[in-house]
Amino acid sequence: QPLLLYALRTRFAAMSTVSRTITRAARACWFKGSAVAARQAFQAPLPTPLAGAPAVLRRSFASRESREEGEDVDLDSIAYGFMASQALFAGLETNVFDHIAAAGAGGASVVSLKDACQCNAPRLQTLLTALTSVKCLRRTAEGNYLLSPNTSQYMVSSSRHFYGDYLKFQIGRQFYQRMGALPDVMKTGTAPSYASWFSDPEVAKTYTQAQHNGSVATAKYLVKKKLQLGGVNSMLDVGGGSGAFSYVFVGATPGLKSTVLELPEVCKTSEGIKAQQPADVQSRVNFVELDATSPDWPVNDGEYDLVLMSYISGSVPEPIIAALYANAFKALRPGGRLLVHDFMVNDSLDGPALGALWGLQHVTVNADGLGLCPKEIIDRFGKAGFDVSKCETMEMIHGMTKLIVAHKN
Repeated sequence: QPLLLYALRTRFAAMSTVSRTITRAARACWFKGSAVAARQAFQAPLPTPLAGAPAVLRRSFASRESREEGEDVDLDSIAYGFMASQALFAGLETNVFDHIAAAGAGGASVVSLKDACQCNAPRLQTLLTALTSVKCLRRTAEGNYLLSPNTSQYMVSSSRHFYGDYLKFQIGRQFYQRMGALPDVMKTGTAPSYASWFSDPEVAKTYTQAQHNGSVATAKYLVKKKLQLGGVNSMLDVGGGSGAFSYVFVGATPGLKSTVLELPEVCKTSEGIKAQQPADVQSRVNFVELDATSPDWPVNDGEYDLVLMSYISGSVPEPIIAALYANAFKALRPGGRLLVHDFMVNDSLDGPALGALWGLQHVTVNADGLGLCPKEIIDRFGKAGFDVSKCETMEMIHGMTKLIVAHKN
């Protein structure tokens, strides 16, 4: 997996602002786990308004200019952005990107793609046109289709940087559907919890498998760039999903053992992923079935050097967050550290946008959750017993996630 902090920063030419918005959204989704993979992008100047253009057209161009200058919202890009994301998901579901990659340097014709995708109908041309318009594809003078550099690197399954599985399964099939319920959730406050959502074995399996590779990439970056693990012998990975963080931490630290607390259905899928790890790593990572929001954890007080909570604080109801940190404090030895990694906005509560949008997405499966920022977390650290004067805040995935470290005296 590529290192973190590669991110899609795409600005497309005239009338492609829709794709620009969705590409950024897709990047955010991936970074919740998987891709950490993409920092290059196309650059193109914005179009100037056309003299004599209809009022609606002039308005659209004007709004696109002002968005780049930071003056006002681009309403059209936001409203229509879902169409571009679905075009991307459809490309993954039909294996269009793989088929074009297999065609070689000359590209693939529409006829060959209809045959390869088993879709001999005009709608495939419509999809190809849409993907070309948002710069996922390029059309040659002969009418063949080629992949853009980013699409070739990240959306082709044979690429070592591939994260299309994450986008297809977790974002396209799961979170995209949940976000459709957001208006109702805002009005009623009624939404499933992660625990109830993951009680469905298929949901838990799809989510955990799609998340795994991205979490591995995030964990590798954390160990390489942000965290020293010397002297750490025991770790508690709360809500650790597939165990990705534990596998990376244990693999990088001789003698370190980790206990992963997770929901029962997630543990079942995670045991299969564990079986794919090196034997030494397998022997030092143990799964324990538990809803981390339970008041009591099956661990001894003062047993761990490190407690990790990645993407947990934003996934539980707000009243439970303080209890999580209190349990972590009890589980740590004196001198131990609590690591909280999650989607967050700045304390000024005005962005960044991707961190804010991920917080909003959590509402659809956690209606009583808290939109996170460092101050909210550090305040709760203090109430749990940690020394707030020693808390450290670090940027992890730029514009989306932060890491906050608390120390137990």
